[in-house]
Amino acid sequence: MADEIDYEIIGDDMQIVEIELDPNEAVQAEAGAMAYMGPGIEMQTSMGNEGGGFFGGLKKGLKRALTGESFFITSFVQKGSGKGHVAFAAPYPGKIIPLDLTKFGGSLLCQKDSFLCAARGVEIEVAFTRKLGAGFFGGEGFILQRLTGDGLAFLHIGGTVIRKDLAVGETYRVDTGCVAAFTETVTYDITWSRNFKNALFGGEGVVLATLTGPGTVYMQSLPFSRLADRIFAASAYSHRDEQTGVAGTGILGGLIGGDRSF
Repeated sequence: MADEIDYEIIGDDMQIVEIELDPNEAVQAEAGAMAYMGPGIEMQTSMGNEGGGFFGGLKKGLKRALTGESFFITSFVQKGSGKGHVAFAAPYPGKIIPLDLTKFGGSLLCQKDSFLCAARGVEIEVAFTRKLGAGFFGGEGFILQRLTGDGLAFLHIGGTVIRKDLAVGETYRVDTGCVAAFTETVTYDITWSRNFKNALFGGEGVVLATLTGPGTVYMQSLPFSRLADRIFAASAYSHRDEQTGVAGTGILGGLIGGDRSF
């Protein structure tokens, strides 16, 4: 059974979740997610949940490492007397949402970048999409994390959070990066865009995630990959301007940019 933890979400767009722990309670997170911790909190790094023993933890750690995740999971345990506090920060603009896994049948699938932290007792493992096509063409959708248990898990969702409760047979087609999390009752697949020309020249993805109910889906308006692409494009454009001048190339561009004098 997972630890029962209290929490407070602080901030608007660059949020922090501060977890309050009673003595011997713990919360676990991916390596590097911690923002600060108070007195009495001790860090314990392991390969995964202890229930599977050393080789079970090793297998889980290797599986995470092979998919680009951290090999280790870090637990933060309140070893002091009274209340202890530890906080975890969102890595880019968005929202932190608390999810009680008991309300989702004890299991939830999420994007590998979405998981932030969870109460001790929640199992965290890498889950692959069921169909091979999803692995080749799904982008961010290829690697999913499975959270199982009866405790609280905290996800970070980029931009705005959109929740859809799908009825039986109801289907949404979503950009693969915008799928943040969904229940295991949802059927997940990757499909080609019906209009290849629009996908190729219209700026949308050639492949889309198809999510079919019943179940709950959480979507995000700002996937990290999209944010990273924009930053990279702006950086490349800025570098080009530094080389050619704001107004362009040639004498006029050099004069305005201050690269030439007469």
